Amino acid sequence: MPSRKTVEAFVAQVLSGQHVEAIRDWNAEDASMQENQDAPRVGRELLMAGEAQMLARQAEVTTELLEPPLVDGDRVAIRWRFTFTSKKGHVNRFEEIAWQEWRGDRIWRETFFYDPGQTRRAESASGS
Repeated sequence: MPSRKTVEAFVAQVLSGQHVEAIRDWNAEDASMQENQDAPRVGRELLMAGEAQMLARQAEVTTELLEPPLVDGDRVAIRWRFTFTSKKGHVNRFEEIAWQEWRGDRIWRETFFYDPGQTRRAESASGS
């Protein structure tokens, strides 16, 4: 079960823009991430590689914490807003809830809940 201090350290690392490093430092080796109802991606190395690929497609990513994390035993909920700036200068703001299950001081399972229409609206607005 993570302490509030542990969760706050994880959040601080993500807010500092160290997304790949946060996966490295806080996810269990057999961790999984899942987008809405998609199949989970499993394994810390795979998760880090996927995050690095997503970040490489952007000129800039800014992360905001919209509410303090909710910590209840091994369960943590975090409300984030990400602002993605594409290499062409298009900006998209994307909000999600990350629902995490921790094992000790490591994230074991994480599901991201968001409106997929947020990405479609950005594509429409940019003319892509």
